[in-house]
Order: sequence, then C-alpha cells, then structure tokens
Amino acid sequence: MSEGPVHIESSLPSHSGQSGSVQGAVVIGASAGGIGALTELLPRLPATFDKPVLVVVHLPPRGRSAVADLFAAQCAVEVKDAEDKEPLRPGVVYFAPPDHHLLVEPDLHASLSRDEAVVYSRPSIDVLFTSAADAFGDDLTGIILTGANGDGAEGLHAVMEAGGTGWVQDPATAEADAMPKAALQACPRALSLSLGEMVRCLCEGPKTIRPW
Repeated sequence: MSEGPVHIESSLPSHSGQSGSVQGAVVIGASAGGIGALTELLPRLPATFDKPVLVVVHLPPRGRSAVADLFAAQCAVEVKDAEDKEPLRPGVVYFAPPDHHLLVEPDLHASLSRDEAVVYSRPSIDVLFTSAADAFGDDLTGIILTGANGDGAEGLHAVMEAGGTGWVQDPATAEADAMPKAALQACPRALSLSLGEMVRCLCEGPKTIRPW
C-alpha cells in the first residue's frame, strides 16, 4: 500500500434510478481464498446497511452451492442466491449461483445467464461488474478480492470508467495475489485497501483513512 493518507472522494453514493428504493450498490468479486476474505467483510455489515451487494465467487459448477446459506447464518443482513429477474433490494447480499453468470439489468433486476465462460469463469466477475456499471453508473462500488487469475480487472475498469469507485484488496494481504495485482494494473486509480479498511468505508461512508 502507498504511504500517507488515502482520500476517499466518493464511497456509496445514492442512485435515483428506476427501482426507486435502491440507493447505489456494491459488487464484489473473489476467487481463490475468497470465502475467507468475504468472512472478514460480510458478517460485519450492520443490519441497517442499505445497499444491495452482488457477489461472484468462482466455485465448482456442481449443483447448488451452500455458500449463501453459510453467510446467511453469520450475517445481520439478508443473504441469498440470486434468482433470475428478481428486483434488487437494499440491504440484501446476492450470490451468483454456480455455473451461471449474474448480471444487473437496466431496470435494476438480477439476471442469470449460461453464456460462455469469461476468463475461464462462469460466473464471471467481469460480466457482473460490466453490467452493474451500465445499470448504476457512478452509484457503484466495485471490490476485487483475493484470486488466482485476471477475472475482474476488465470489469473494475468498466466500473471506474462509468464514474464508480474501485477498491482492491491489498495484494500483500491476499491469499492469492494474481487477481488484485491484475485489477490494480488495469485500474491504477483504484484504492488498494486492507479488508478492515474496506469494512470501515462500507459502514462509515466517505472519510480519510490511513493505512495501518
């Protein structure tokens, strides 16, 4: 992480789009080591957290995943597998089901797809982030966590090109640093943060934070 204070210019701005009740969103991508990293983030979100959170974790494409159930038992917010065409709701964490891409439609509904894998991955982080950037514009925070490939770098670039905020897990703290490094290379303006700093920004909003 770079020395000196990191200035958060924008964090979780409001969205006044078609859904009405949805005020911005967070998208998260993770691969190798991702369950551990998410365990440091999601259970620390307060019950009052008022943004939908959409998550892609690279998982084996076999049957139903128990990941959403695992986090539902630990979290104060609602956690579920995303369903095709359901409207996004504030304060709900949506996981992409195994072997399905998760997208955000322009009317802020979730969409599931069995289109071809992207960067050898289905679900793809790039697909989620790019569609969410189109739907939310600058009212979006994209977070790339630990992982062993380059999925998510292009998607985070799309988020930031649309005016959204990009956070990347500090590669030095990641179980697998290839994904964070690829994201930072593609998005030099993204903030490299520890998981603890990410939690602070999510829960407390825009502020100046200092590396520890």
